[in-house]
Amino acid sequence: MVSLTTPVCDFGWKAPEFSLPGIDGKVWTLSDAMGPNGLLVMFICNHCPYVKAIRPRLVRDLAELKQHGIHAIAVMSNDPTAYAEDSFDNMKQVAAEFGFPFPYVIDETQAVAKAYGAVCTPDFFGFNRDFELQYRGRFDESRKDIVPEGVRRDLFEAMQEIAATQRGPAEQIPSMGCSIKWKDA
Repeated sequence: MVSLTTPVCDFGWKAPEFSLPGIDGKVWTLSDAMGPNGLLVMFICNHCPYVKAIRPRLVRDLAELKQHGIHAIAVMSNDPTAYAEDSFDNMKQVAAEFGFPFPYVIDETQAVAKAYGAVCTPDFFGFNRDFELQYRGRFDESRKDIVPEGVRRDLFEAMQEIAATQRGPAEQIPSMGCSIKWKDA
């Protein structure tokens, strides 16, 4: 497992369009996923210990952000043939187990991860309602371990700010996680 950190936020960068199949049987596009005040596009997977450490808090925060008009979509771009835990069936199982309040879609060709420049899981892209990037940072200070209650909720606070002002925070700490598992060329 290779741990990587994300690049800094490129404020105003426009979200690339996508059309990806969800575990709910629907094909999701960028516009379908957008909320009235913004959208969080996140690259996650099932097997990554960084993602596993935040899942319950991620579900809590995104359910709360929905009340602020911020919607979210989770994209799984890993190669499931190399990582069976990331298969489509396992995506359904994990989403049901944790009660994901957002669509969970698969990027089978990995073209969406490449278009976004995603490097790791989790990798968060917070957009305002005009599809302009305003956040490219960490969830919180957790890494592979669950952190104690009361830590600063970096992602939550940033997305709340975007909901209220359409601008993200100037100071952002990069996300860290497992490398995206690219298919062999």
